[in-house]
Amino acid sequence: MPQQLFPGVYSFGRNIATKNSTPGYRVYGEKLEKQKDGEYRFWDPFRSKIGAAILKGLKNFPVKPDSNVLYLGASTGTTSSHIADITKGQVYCVEFGKRVARDLMHVCEKKTNMIPIVADARHPWEYAQLIGPVDVLIQDVAQPRQADIVLVNSHHFPFTDVLLSIKSRSIDSSRNPKKVIRGEVAKLKGEFNVVQELELEPFEKDHVLVHLKRK
Repeated sequence: MPQQLFPGVYSFGRNIATKNSTPGYRVYGEKLEKQKDGEYRFWDPFRSKIGAAILKGLKNFPVKPDSNVLYLGASTGTTSSHIADITKGQVYCVEFGKRVARDLMHVCEKKTNMIPIVADARHPWEYAQLIGPVDVLIQDVAQPRQADIVLVNSHHFPFTDVLLSIKSRSIDSSRNPKKVIRGEVAKLKGEFNVVQELELEPFEKDHVLVHLKRK
């Protein structure tokens, strides 16, 4: 039997998994494993910053079984579909790329607590009316001003926790990655406390996952 790491997140030896809310359905070709209490989807850390962070030692996972989540940069639904397995709440999936969003919408048709929103994460006022109360922000956006996106969304939504993937090369590929990341985190310290910072190598190069809690 798998061991529970966090509510809704399970360990199968060196692998992690979520219990599949849509048994038999794969989102990105992931392995499925049946157990007596249901079916589990293996969570690939090479395709998910959150999955990588859990394997790298994330101490507190803020997504609970009843959380409502705002997910910025949902892409094709790889990670957000695992989040939708974990919570029975709403997972609002914001994605700007129209081609990618088409794939996301197919996933949302299966996992009905995922709500697709085609919008620019830099402009939350454009989608604020589409979203109810949220507890957690997850952000995985390849944009230069990643901290600013967190801050502008924090003015529109009352989330208490943030899981932010910082991609240094998207911000400034010419500077030292650690200095770039330190600069982004410093911008957030006025409104948020840093709970934990995790480098994601070997799963992702020059990436850090930051857990923030609103002051």
